[in-house]
Amino acid sequence: MTRIAVFQSTSGIDPAANAAKLVDAIEQASAGGAEMLFTPEMTGLLDRDAARAAKVLRSQEEDPVLAAAQEAAAQHRIWLQIGSLAVLVEDGKVANRSFVIDREGHVRGTYDKLHLFDVDLPTGESWRESNVYSAGAGVTLVNGTPIGKLGLTICYDLRFPGLFAKLAESDADVITVPAAFTVPTGQAHWHVLLRARAIEAGLFVVAAAQVGHHEDGRNTFGHSLVVDPWGEALLDMGEEKGVGFAEIDLKRISDVRSRIPALNHRRPIPDAVTL
Repeated sequence: MTRIAVFQSTSGIDPAANAAKLVDAIEQASAGGAEMLFTPEMTGLLDRDAARAAKVLRSQEEDPVLAAAQEAAAQHRIWLQIGSLAVLVEDGKVANRSFVIDREGHVRGTYDKLHLFDVDLPTGESWRESNVYSAGAGVTLVNGTPIGKLGLTICYDLRFPGLFAKLAESDADVITVPAAFTVPTGQAHWHVLLRARAIEAGLFVVAAAQVGHHEDGRNTFGHSLVVDPWGEALLDMGEEKGVGFAEIDLKRISDVRSRIPALNHRRPIPDAVTL
């Protein structure tokens, strides 16, 4: 049994303020006995004003939030999965990049969000992540974490089960889904999709989320979840900010898969025939 922590936050437009909250969460997680802390998408900066955000964006090597997280991880001897940070990349755009950091403060793996959120919602909200962000090009798993092999996804990736299937077939034990879900899409789909992905893959899903009203005017759904391979929610943080805890027992994976060995029953899907 491994104790993990989840940070549910309301990130704003000031990276320094966000970094301070992150460092405090790392300290709380360590003090609470967690071996690993998970944070939401855009932990370091959440700002839909691209021109304003551009003034504080930095490369991975120069990002102050990442540096603060690495220092705090080493100080408190805890692993981190930073849901994502916005970092400058060579093509002039920005990567929505997830980080796994070990208890020595070393970056053990990164993942850039594959699927970009370009949608128009019935509420009138419109989002075009592709105007700012570069889509990732690879699938990432990180071995040797306190909860086994960790598969990385970010937010909108949740709607693409093929990615989760690929991670499961690569022997992931846990898949992370850090997010900043809108309220209407969260109310409609957040719980059901996370439970479905955990059930389909037969593994744990950890989804740290943004919550509440943000400085840039948006509202996010919250309800950070930890879901076991049977689809049971081990943690649901509702709309409360702060650090929550859950216990992960990796033996649960083999127990569930022995009941319904769906991964072993998968077959290549032939092309559809139109009649």
